[in-house]
Amino acid sequence: MKIPKAIQSLIESFEKLPGIGPKTAQRLTFYLLHVPQAELDSFSEALSDLKKKTVLCSNCKNVSESNPCSVCLDLARDNSVIMVVEEPLDILAIERAGKYRGLYHVLHGSINPLENIGPDELYIKDLFERFGNGNPNIAEVIIATNPTMEGEATAMYIAKQLKNQETEELKNLKITRLGMGMPTGASLEYTDDVTLTQAIEGRRPL
Repeated sequence: MKIPKAIQSLIESFEKLPGIGPKTAQRLTFYLLHVPQAELDSFSEALSDLKKKTVLCSNCKNVSESNPCSVCLDLARDNSVIMVVEEPLDILAIERAGKYRGLYHVLHGSINPLENIGPDELYIKDLFERFGNGNPNIAEVIIATNPTMEGEATAMYIAKQLKNQETEELKNLKITRLGMGMPTGASLEYTDDVTLTQAIEGRRPL
């Protein structure tokens, strides 16, 4: 049996997504065949708008509808503290916990030599630049990369680079790491609110 080209193209598109194998791609495609055209059109429009109607915040590199993002523009937040996370989804998890009111910086990944991802492929340099760009009063950087091998390597790299930069802004900078509550190998995105709260409140010097 020859599969129609339109179906085969969609199956192949689904297979490119992380965690989607050939069988799951086929099930999703044939499921969508039974969805009303109006819903498919809405789904298609949402996919099209994903890139067109979002931007990276020039300050924190979070995905937003505006630049700067709403967090960076919020005058009620503590601009003396920056929490460094791997992905935008991590911000959603931390904000859901409701115990952190500082700023963020999104790396968009972690250092992973096996995948040829080094510091230059991440927004690490942009983090260092923030200390001299209109916010010289940063007192603490909380490194909240995931407690994985890659996350730990990224945390140690950032901490070392910050300590080696002997500038006036960094002289008394406090560098901390999320503390107890985060199990090894866990991901911020899937961590419950109580555990995240414990990790933030129990952060340790790095």
